[in-house]
Amino acid sequence: MTTLLRVLLDEQGWKDYAAFAYQYRLAARSLAQETEEPSLATLTLSESTFERWYFGKVTPQNDARRVLSHLFKRPITQLLAEVPPADEPVPSEGGRTAASSQHVECRVGPDADLPRMERHAAMAARRAIRFAIGAERNEVGQETLAHLQDEVRRIAEIYVRVPLGMFLDDLTHMQDETFRLLESGHARPSQIRDLYLLASLQSGMLAKAAHDLGDPQSAMMQARTAAVCADQAEHQGMAAWVRGLQSLISYWADRPEDALHYARKGTSTGGGNLRGSVNVWLAALEARAAALLGDAETVHAANRRAEDLRERTVPDDLDALGGNFFFPQVKQAYYEVEACVLLGDGNARLVARAEEAVDGFSDLNDPYWAFGDLAGTQSDLALARLSTGDLDGAVEAVQPVLELPPNQRNAGIIGSVQRVRSSLLRGMVRDAVAARELREEIAVFSSRPTLALPG
Repeated sequence: MTTLLRVLLDEQGWKDYAAFAYQYRLAARSLAQETEEPSLATLTLSESTFERWYFGKVTPQNDARRVLSHLFKRPITQLLAEVPPADEPVPSEGGRTAASSQHVECRVGPDADLPRMERHAAMAARRAIRFAIGAERNEVGQETLAHLQDEVRRIAEIYVRVPLGMFLDDLTHMQDETFRLLESGHARPSQIRDLYLLASLQSGMLAKAAHDLGDPQSAMMQARTAAVCADQAEHQGMAAWVRGLQSLISYWADRPEDALHYARKGTSTGGGNLRGSVNVWLAALEARAAALLGDAETVHAANRRAEDLRERTVPDDLDALGGNFFFPQVKQAYYEVEACVLLGDGNARLVARAEEAVDGFSDLNDPYWAFGDLAGTQSDLALARLSTGDLDGAVEAVQPVLELPPNQRNAGIIGSVQRVRSSLLRGMVRDAVAARELREEIAVFSSRPTLALPG
């Protein structure tokens, strides 16, 4: 079926994924500003999803429909309708019609030929790399290896900024391809270590994905695979990072003893030789785990160690990947506040620090912005305010989290708001009407399937 959406993509020269993805992101950000819905600014899409839209195999859902309508200035029902025969008029903007499907109005300048040629060249390049990978199936070619490395960097960078469903298929396919190359027996000795590191990075991201989907068992299996691959790659930093990931998984699975164990194991894995931000992350993870156990002494000691390590941090190859592989100062502040909130250190000073942590994630264009971390800081701010009896302030803090679209409601976010709900059942606020209404709203938010992924 040829839809009007496909016709417009062809006419605008956006049938190449890279060209359209760029326009789609711009439209999402524009719509986010227009509607004052920051979460829309993070929307993107995978190449496989774009191809399914283009050929009419699946229908865009949820916020994607709004972005497409905003981009093309047409109702989504019109965009997804089948194009009539050439002798029938095609609906145009504002109810007008175009002469035929081959003469849809294009909002491009007279010099659009060069951009169109560039976009078609990019599409040809993508087809070429697929051919090259197929041609190198009986060996591990350098181009295949370079492509996998580029994909790891791409997904690592966007992981914390966009919904999981936008890249999960690509990540899974990439892991399969890397495993196949390792199992083929065709890799040269000089390539094996690189392949194992790629497999560790991919498995680590898939472990985080399983965790985000609320499946700690699968998450831990992927993490153990990542650990084995990191050891085979002899990459000490990655081996330490995986222990931190296992601590994170255990923390949100309500296994604080395991979380503390893995954080400390990661620190010992580094052996004092690491200088990247993973060291700071492991100390912050230890503090959060200790907070769940009520061990205030360990919490404060670990947070002080994190501060000392930050002063001595030298960026490494994992930090260069960004995303979940880099632990910036703003995220360190979030972890520190959360540990103190969990200890029950409620006071005006903690509230002020929590507000600063929220402000740290307020800029969507900041390279360290992450929607999950923003939601975590907002939930912690709500808890800090509740500890001082400020119910209205808590409602204000957590409300943006409850407005997140389904494709951003990962397990960590749901866990964070559930802590707020539990706090609303205690103390003087328990019987307040606002507390009861907020508990009900959180219950509805949490009852929906975690991360409603696109088909």
